[in-house]
Amino acid sequence: MKTLKNRSIIFLLIILSISVFADNKDKKKVSTLVFKVDGVCNMCKKRIENAALIKGVKMATWDKETQKLQVIYQPEKTDEMTIHKAVANAGHDTEKVKAPDKVYEKINDCCKYRDGVKPH
Repeated sequence: MKTLKNRSIIFLLIILSISVFADNKDKKKVSTLVFKVDGVCNMCKKRIENAALIKGVKMATWDKETQKLQVIYQPEKTDEMTIHKAVANAGHDTEKVKAPDKVYEKINDCCKYRDGVKPH
């Protein structure tokens, strides 16, 4: 009788362990997103990357030469449009969301990509 009881307990522990492991595995799913973001300098790079680091974003890297932002994020915590909006709200146009004019006006003059400032 004890052997049957012990086996039942062990079986239950194994089932619980598997379900906890599976749950943790799902939470670690990440996606990669790459999209164009307008900017011209290293100050822009810092602003863009910081703006993209919202809840659920694990990494954000903007390349000045290609004007591309690469974001690694958890889809269950955020989504593509939320990331675009966060970057735009920092003053940088993305391929899907234009930065509000009032926010754009406040960025440094050397960062005014709409006004013809070239990457430097």
